[in-house]
Amino acid sequence: MIPVLLGLGANMGDRAATLRAAVSGLGRFLNVIRVSPVYETAPMYVMDQGRFLNMVVVVETALTPERLLEAVKDLERRLGRTPSRRYGPRQIDIDIIFYGDQRVDEPDLVIPHPRLPERAFVLAPAADIVPDWLHPESGRTVSEMLEVLQPMRGIERWGELDCGIVQSAV
Repeated sequence: MIPVLLGLGANMGDRAATLRAAVSGLGRFLNVIRVSPVYETAPMYVMDQGRFLNMVVVVETALTPERLLEAVKDLERRLGRTPSRRYGPRQIDIDIIFYGDQRVDEPDLVIPHPRLPERAFVLAPAADIVPDWLHPESGRTVSEMLEVLQPMRGIERWGELDCGIVQSAV
């Protein structure tokens, strides 16, 4: 089984309920190990939209990165995500951040996530549960990448989200 870090975000509808449903849905085909606290964050790139709730989860999988992407995109569709403008509002977004220490560079999938170093909305919740996870290209930990982004603006710890997951150590 490969440890994977997934980033989840929602800024439409009942954001907390959507995140709960996403974690539950992931648990149907992945072994969910850890769930981060939730952060409320300002949008990036496209500013004329509502604030996001963001979190990360650590899962284990035997799926290949490509099959994992297919399964995650299918879950997004089942949770109501529809095609929209890039970086625009969305019911749910699930990104593969890390897939163990592997690198993938395909037209539809790049791992580690290429914009991770600029995304406090992923790094802050990740630092809460996997601060020492090493970026396989830069060699920097999640905590070190987050430190570069200090001071963080537009991001506030929202709290724990009861997802019904019994968490274990990574």
